[in-house]
Amino acid sequence: MLRRNSRGAFGGMWVFPGGQVDPDDAAGDEISTARRAAVREAHEEAGLVIEPDDLVPFAHWIPPPQAPKRFSTWFFLAPAPAVHDVSVDGAEIRAHEWHRPADAVALRDAGEIELAPPTWVTLWRLAQVESVDEAVSMARARPPQLYETHIATANGVMVASWVGDAAYDDGDLDKPGPRHRLTMLHDGWRYESNV
Repeated sequence: MLRRNSRGAFGGMWVFPGGQVDPDDAAGDEISTARRAAVREAHEEAGLVIEPDDLVPFAHWIPPPQAPKRFSTWFFLAPAPAVHDVSVDGAEIRAHEWHRPADAVALRDAGEIELAPPTWVTLWRLAQVESVDEAVSMARARPPQLYETHIATANGVMVASWVGDAAYDDGDLDKPGPRHRLTMLHDGWRYESNV
């Protein structure tokens, strides 16, 4: 996990290495282009050398329509390089730490670190498996999960929902039916998915 500086997008949050696509990253289709950008950004932001073919698409995130900026964001999984000396630039990235997914989720819910919802959900999902190999195998076995976010609120609590959730189209959070949502409670976030 990398901690971004306090300015700019995701200021002060803990994130995975990543960033925007540069013209030199263009590689035909969207996933190949995103993969090339991910390899470059992992090296620029953390000094990690990742092979493009090792990156397995895990999730694709699209922010809610009302977001001031909308990024089409791909999340990839890969084993960490056997030899790695993480080095951050001290400008865009201020710090780095290795965390088990469940530990990072617990730190966020305890108010010790700040995570964006896509990062939290990704960590939560990864915490459900026992090993890196299991996570990568799971990602290879199915298409990447699409999260095109819709936001609703109930009693001052923000809820993000995704395709398949009963509230996805109309924001009715009390409607019975399937759940695919993140409820951002003040004392801890709760992810539900039975779709």
